[in-house]
Amino acid sequence: MANIKSAIKRNKQNEKRRISNRIYRGRARTFIQRSRVLILAEEKEQAEQTVKEAIRALDIAASKGVIHKNNAARRKSRLMKSLATLGK
Repeated sequence: MANIKSAIKRNKQNEKRRISNRIYRGRARTFIQRSRVLILAEEKEQAEQTVKEAIRALDIAASKGVIHKNNAARRKSRLMKSLATLGK
């Protein structure tokens, strides 16, 4: 545990940020998982809707700095690629 006052404050700030970041990261993960399940179940309409929600959640997480913008782009790309296989 930190003894220096500034280090104690920094730990408190980091903990607050960690908790708020978990909300955005977890939300994105949840929508991605739902999308993958629906894509595997080949339910096109619902899958399209959840992919849109997942993309929105990823964009929000990237804009907040929770995940890197390239990470969000890569995940969105992979989701869209797997969604496109439903049409075939």
